[in-house]
Amino acid sequence: MDLEKPGPEKPGPPVDQRYRQPQESVQGEGCLAVAIRIPVRIVVLVLVVPVRMVWDALVVAGRFLNDTVLRPVGRALLWLGRALFVWPWVALWRYVAVPVAKGLAWLGNVLLVVPAVWCYRRVLTPVGHGISWVVRGIGAGLARLLGWIGAGLAWVYARLLTPVGHGTAWLLKGIGTVLAAIGIGVYTAVAWLVRYLVVVPALWLYRWVLTPVGHGIAWAARTLVAGVVWTSRIVGIGLYWTLRVLLVLPALALWRWVLAPVGRVLAVVAREVGDALVHAWRVAGYVSLAVGRFLGRLLRMIFVEPVRWMYRSVLTPVGHRVRDAVWRPAAAAAKSVGRATRQALASARESARQARADFRRMLFGTPRKPDPDPLGQTRREPPAAATRTLERSTTALTKE
Repeated sequence: MDLEKPGPEKPGPPVDQRYRQPQESVQGEGCLAVAIRIPVRIVVLVLVVPVRMVWDALVVAGRFLNDTVLRPVGRALLWLGRALFVWPWVALWRYVAVPVAKGLAWLGNVLLVVPAVWCYRRVLTPVGHGISWVVRGIGAGLARLLGWIGAGLAWVYARLLTPVGHGTAWLLKGIGTVLAAIGIGVYTAVAWLVRYLVVVPALWLYRWVLTPVGHGIAWAARTLVAGVVWTSRIVGIGLYWTLRVLLVLPALALWRWVLAPVGRVLAVVAREVGDALVHAWRVAGYVSLAVGRFLGRLLRMIFVEPVRWMYRSVLTPVGHRVRDAVWRPAAAAAKSVGRATRQALASARESARQARADFRRMLFGTPRKPDPDPLGQTRREPPAAATRTLERSTTALTKE
């Protein structure tokens, strides 16, 4: 039966990217997959929806618990841990250990380093220089003595040991020549005897006795190995066909006609169950989302909206009335009191400053004005006769 070609699909509503899956080709599916798919998906959906709803509820509860309980408790425990374990050690290190270490370092410097440096500079350095001068003098004397001894030994070597050594070398050379001649003769005789008494008989024995015997043994060994090889081949072929007929062919038939079809059926069932689980989990997610939105809207209508209406319609106007009638006048009065207090304190400070100036003027008189400059400008530096010194003060209270 010919099938009509499907027309162009209309664009549907946008789908969330999290729930989009690639479309699977259904050309290779058989009747078994189609017959298994719908019942399995129905059963799996019925089983998965409660699990997904419980899972989403646990996720929401866990997030709420984390945001409201675990995170504040963790921060409080972190602050408590810092207050109990970190800050005391930091304070101990900063205010106890570091000052004590600095004091010990200063004390060690005063009691150990400074005396050691003084002892090195004033005692050990002069003593070391004296010891070095003495050692240099002793070394120079020993060097001169060793030079004299070396000259005597050189004269003994040149005048006595060299002639005696030359004579001994000539004598040993003659003895060596005689011994070498005797050794060459002995070696020649021994070599001739060994050649005709050992080598020639051994060569004849190897060529005419050992070689034929070895060839015979090798031929016998090759024949035996060939027989063993052919025997093992025949036995191996027999065992091969026996095992093939008794084990391999039945196992192959079992795999081809029993296990492979059963495995294909089980693979189809497992694939359909897996697809059904994925589909059911996605559908359960939509159902759980709808239920969660319904419950959220119900809670909002029951609890949030009344509280919001109470806040907007009752508490906010009352708060504005309290702010306008109580807090703002109290704040204005406090600001005026503070301003008056600051003005009174400023006037008191100015009066005290004026009283101090009058008392200073009554005790020391008015300060003397500097001489005007010929150009009509006031000099900024005192004259040469009245320069500032350590014995002469030029402040306003002690000016002469």
